[in-house]
Amino acid sequence: MADKYLLQVTAGPSYDPKSHQVVAVNSGTPTSIQSSLCSANVSVRIQNYRGFSFVPHRSINGKSLVFGNDFDHPIRDRIPPGFNAAFKIVKYIIDPGLDGDVYADKPYLYGNALSSINVLSVGPKNSKSTEFGSEEEAIEEGGFEGGQEVRQNLNIPDGAAARQKWFLGGHDRLENWQWEEGRLYKADFFNPYLDFNEFALKLPGFSLKVLGYLGGEDYLRYVLKDKDTGEVFFVVVFTLLSKDQVDKDQTKTPQVSMSNTNSSGDPTGQPFEPKADDLD
Repeated sequence: MADKYLLQVTAGPSYDPKSHQVVAVNSGTPTSIQSSLCSANVSVRIQNYRGFSFVPHRSINGKSLVFGNDFDHPIRDRIPPGFNAAFKIVKYIIDPGLDGDVYADKPYLYGNALSSINVLSVGPKNSKSTEFGSEEEAIEEGGFEGGQEVRQNLNIPDGAAARQKWFLGGHDRLENWQWEEGRLYKADFFNPYLDFNEFALKLPGFSLKVLGYLGGEDYLRYVLKDKDTGEVFFVVVFTLLSKDQVDKDQTKTPQVSMSNTNSSGDPTGQPFEPKADDLD
């Protein structure tokens, strides 16, 4: 059934799809996002959602910035059997700080950015939106050009896992952190548990196929936002497209802009179709 679908990825500064650009998947060229809240570069890899750099245009307290998934409409009638068990595994193994309500009218699953982000590197202050550096370089946990001192002053551990655990250890630790206006931050968020070949959530000892519960307009949306004000820093959307519908649209409009790239990282104008070697 999965072979009947393609994946399109878009990103922008708000929830409004009209503000989004198509993201070139598995490309060395990031998607640049500009808004009144931040300047950001976003890169996407399949299997993993990989990499973003951003410079906040205002400071935000550590307890307020969250990263996760949300929807504009209820999904309670389409939640597959076994979801509650899967969520418990996710909270226990992957992100103990995850919070949300999938049965709400506007479902959400958010984790605090400081404990949810897999890799966090703190850069210099007074950075410009054009000073992101090379997106080809792997992001490493730590800091550079003065960013390491920011971590040391708060006694934040050096390792990624240790940093995540440390921020889960107390509310005051989150409150003492400031995502500073004008400072460059680089981060990686990756999820080895989403299998785009089978469109399934694969956890230790548990596999949940979700394709049968999705429809043509369903999507998986990641957002970086201020949970207190609701302000959005940026949004990345993974949309499931029917191959039949894509073929029809391309017949009618030959220059449909999609999200695949060739081996050189250049957009091909086609939706992304995950292959077996895209997965671990």
